[in-house]
Amino acid sequence: MIPPLIVRTALERGINLLAITDHNASANVEAVSKAARGSALTVLPGMEVQTREEIHMLCLFDTLEQLSAWQQQVDKHLPKMENNPGLFGEQFVVDETGEFIRRETQLLLASTRMTLEEAAAWVDALGGLAIPAHIDRKAFSLIANLGLVPEGAPFAALEITRHTTPAQVRRQFPQIGDWPLVQSGDAHRLDEITGPLVLTMEAPTVAELRLALRNCAGRSAWLRQDVISDEYQEGSFPFSPFQQGESKR
Repeated sequence: MIPPLIVRTALERGINLLAITDHNASANVEAVSKAARGSALTVLPGMEVQTREEIHMLCLFDTLEQLSAWQQQVDKHLPKMENNPGLFGEQFVVDETGEFIRRETQLLLASTRMTLEEAAAWVDALGGLAIPAHIDRKAFSLIANLGLVPEGAPFAALEITRHTTPAQVRRQFPQIGDWPLVQSGDAHRLDEITGPLVLTMEAPTVAELRLALRNCAGRSAWLRQDVISDEYQEGSFPFSPFQQGESKR
């Protein structure tokens, strides 16, 4: 998953917008952004933060400066523990070519001391976009660990895995109500990079993405049928139950 291979794979698969969201970390985001310069790919700076409740949440921003401010908050709330590579694996920082720069010594697999709502509020205050990740998983998920979506939480959407469909998730977890859904964003290997989310936006920005996820103001978000496994092909699904031009958030 080194930067040039991420960029090449995304472009080969017709993807022109992705986010880099390492776990509690952001040191490799700039490298992927640099690797994508001059190409048709836009890279959104991001992170997958782990909250006090052991919930994973995607945090997306427009700029590296916003991400740096967010990283400072995360660092303040991570337990001061050194990584054990033999137990937890290496934590490499690389440049835009994939060349090794350094090892991250801070353990990144731990939960932060921030609650889900605190983390989402901080991301929102920084101008970012918060999306609880893989909510249908049995671990590190909003539903498994909290059982509900906190009322009034400033989430832009909820993410589901590739092993289900929006319709199935809404039936299985009625407590998610009418929240917009995104799918299959959690890629840990090159062959997991897919492009199921088709966005109609005026620009590749967080503000435009928020509008698209709500399917309002002429923006829209759709799930492509051809990148879903055969087991779950039920047609094309809008990520919001509302018609284009309507919004409840």
